[in-house]
Amino acid sequence: MKNKSYTMTADVEVPDGGAEGVLGTLGGRFGGWALLLTDGKPEFVYAFSNQPQDKYRIASSQSLSPGKHTIEFDFKYDGGGIGKGGMGTLRVDGKQVAQRRLEHTIQERFSFDETMDFGEDTGTPVTEDYAAKMPFKFTGTLNRFVIHLGDGRLSSSDEQELREAGRKAAAIRQ
Repeated sequence: MKNKSYTMTADVEVPDGGAEGVLGTLGGRFGGWALLLTDGKPEFVYAFSNQPQDKYRIASSQSLSPGKHTIEFDFKYDGGGIGKGGMGTLRVDGKQVAQRRLEHTIQERFSFDETMDFGEDTGTPVTEDYAAKMPFKFTGTLNRFVIHLGDGRLSSSDEQELREAGRKAAAIRQ
C-alpha cells in the first residue's frame, strides 16, 4: 500500500442505536492508517509519524443510519517517487462525504511491531482519539473488507532509493 494508489472498501451493517469502532487498520501511532467509525461517523486516519502535524483525518460529518452500508476510501498517489502525497476520498454508499490531500506518505514500513487488524485494533491506536477505547471493536457487523492495490511500479532509481532507506534504517537499529 506504500508508494501507490489503493482503494479499501468495507461492507457493514449498523444496528439500531448506531455503531462505532475500527473496521480495518495497519500500523499505529508511529505510522499507519485506520478506517473506522467514530460516534457513528465514517473516517480514515493516517499517521505519517507520532507528531500532530503528521496526522491526517478524512471524516464524514454525518453518522450512518441503521442498515447496510458500503464505506470506501480511495487514495490516488501522486507518483514520481517514494513517500509522495496524494488525494484521499471517503465515500459512503457511492457518495463522496469527505476529501483531503495527504502531503506525504510513509515510504518504507508502517512499523516493525504493529498489527494489521479487521474489526478491532490490537496494536497502538493510529490516533489518540480512540486510545481509551482500545481495542475499539466494531459494534456493528463487518461483512467484508477488501483492499485493491493500484499500479505502483517504481522506477529503478526509486527502487534504489528505497533499498538505501532500508539499509539506513537497519544500521540505526543495530
